[in-house]
Amino acid sequence: MISNNPTKADEKAVAIRGAIEHRATWFYMLLDEARKRGLDMEELGRAAVFRCGCFHGTEKMMKNCKDPSDLRAFWDVFADETVRQVFGMELVENTADKLYVDFHYCPLLAAWGKIGAAEEDYPLLCDIAMEGDRGIISKFDGYEFRLDGVLAKGDPVCKIRIDKK
Repeated sequence: MISNNPTKADEKAVAIRGAIEHRATWFYMLLDEARKRGLDMEELGRAAVFRCGCFHGTEKMMKNCKDPSDLRAFWDVFADETVRQVFGMELVENTADKLYVDFHYCPLLAAWGKIGAAEEDYPLLCDIAMEGDRGIISKFDGYEFRLDGVLAKGDPVCKIRIDKK
């Protein structure tokens, strides 16, 4: 059973949640239309979202990260206070070599539930969406990204783990 309850957030974070839900709605509908037309929605979705992540990795992260070799500096650019509220982020560990963050809420998952996406599609949709983060990380030499828990699979939190190799 999937649990995705909104965490406390200020007005700005709530507004951004709405914008992310809107993005998740068209993300789902675009992939669903691709599937209906016989296209490989997973291949198409992963490639496009990874490409977007690479763009943000270069344009936002690398350009604003004071020390790309230090995951503490990466965290400062990756998630400001508003983004932390949007996803109910809990910083578990943040050192020069490790960034471990638990996400207690996902507005994408909330949107998919509201529009009636099949619950069995949630893990795939989530993993495709995570290609954006994988794309960001790919722009940083020596970082390794993994998911140790996923709300879309019924885990209590999404566990994003980034380590230096």
